Amino acid sequence: MAASADATAALAQRFAPLLGPGDVVLLEGDIGAGKTHFARSLIRAIQGPESWEDIPSPTFTLVQTYDSPQGEIWHADLYRLTDLSEVFELGLDDAFETAICLIEWPDRLGPDAPASALTLTFIPQGDTARRIDFAGDRAWPDRLSAALVTP
Repeated sequence: MAASADATAALAQRFAPLLGPGDVVLLEGDIGAGKTHFARSLIRAIQGPESWEDIPSPTFTLVQTYDSPQGEIWHADLYRLTDLSEVFELGLDDAFETAICLIEWPDRLGPDAPASALTLTFIPQGDTARRIDFAGDRAWPDRLSAALVTP
């Protein structure tokens, strides 16, 4: 799927109602591919229009958490992690079971990435467009079908 920044945000809005506690979304792609833009758009969509708080990139804090009507949201950027044990120090293993988790640079999870996670891979297609590939276990295709149909 080719997407501009606006189309990426629109996809996040359609995707938001599908998520609940225990859902893990792994966001893969190079720096500047659109991972954080998607995550911010998704968090805003889940929180609803009445809660437009600032949503900073968790690059330096590693994890930002947010309350929402659908449950707690954890947005993590693992780029700066150097050791797998740091994942557990952050408490991500518990959050995987109780929160909606959006994980940038999920390769840092190694073998501890949840098997039921949905992976979105952001692939730049020129200066402003990107392709977003989806991969997940057998439960995801049915859940995603409504979100992936463009209006």
